[in-house]
Amino acid sequence: MRAVVTRVQSAHVTIDGEEISRIGRGLLVLLGVHRDDTEQEAEKIADKICGLRIFEDEAGKMNVNPADASAELLIVSQFTLFADCRSRRPGFSLAARPETAIPLYEKVIALCRARGFTVGTGRFAADMQVVSQNDGPVTILLDTKEL
Repeated sequence: MRAVVTRVQSAHVTIDGEEISRIGRGLLVLLGVHRDDTEQEAEKIADKICGLRIFEDEAGKMNVNPADASAELLIVSQFTLFADCRSRRPGFSLAARPETAIPLYEKVIALCRARGFTVGTGRFAADMQVVSQNDGPVTILLDTKEL
């Protein structure tokens, strides 16, 4: 799995002009599922997202995890994170098919909720507009093959 994790002041998702999810201060997570991913990768990336110490402490150091920062999460599926860009037109054969990706995407959401987080979501395979007010900006790339 791959995730682009951005610290935000706020973020929301709209579909066809209707807002379907909104968070305040927290993390916007764009989540991509690889065709070979399993529940093990879902557990690994959820653990990393929930434990990232990227919020500032009293001294201004990034030393506070999302739970201690009372952060919310907005997790949006993003198959394009596995784009093969060797040619000018990206290919997506490395991205998981929906029958694999949806349960793993939902597993990550469930794992984060089980840790007590408020988790907003996008809608899998929908044409979404994602708006965020980045904080910092702080953006972290995660790949379970490197964790």
